[in-house]
Amino acid sequence: MDDNIGSMLAQVARLMRRRFDERARQIGVTRPQWQVLSLLSRHEGINQGGLADILEVEPITMGRMIDRLQDADMVERRADPADRRAWRLFVTPRGQALIDQLQPHASDTFEQALEGISEAQRDALMAMLGRMRGNLSRRA
Repeated sequence: MDDNIGSMLAQVARLMRRRFDERARQIGVTRPQWQVLSLLSRHEGINQGGLADILEVEPITMGRMIDRLQDADMVERRADPADRRAWRLFVTPRGQALIDQLQPHASDTFEQALEGISEAQRDALMAMLGRMRGNLSRRA
């Protein structure tokens, strides 16, 4: 099963998620919450539907995740000036503090996974994965 790239990518991703989850659990956050906060910090002002698209989850699922993060004072919804029905999402100072706390754990997880791999090899790997993503993202 390890002899094809799909299986290998899936196994590496699963192991990285597991390692990160172990660290995040100690802080009291789930990986989905971290994913939302991390993406939101890079796309502040995005609406809920756009964030759901990026994470490839249903809008109702994203709504529930945002509700929980808002209840925990990590995310705030602001009215969209261009659309009265829409809300724009922003990370609160408390959410940013959590991101700042988790970022070193994420970096450590990546460094552990890439141990023994040179910068040139890392660059080549990212280029190849980017190409694969592009190939698979094209519409048939």
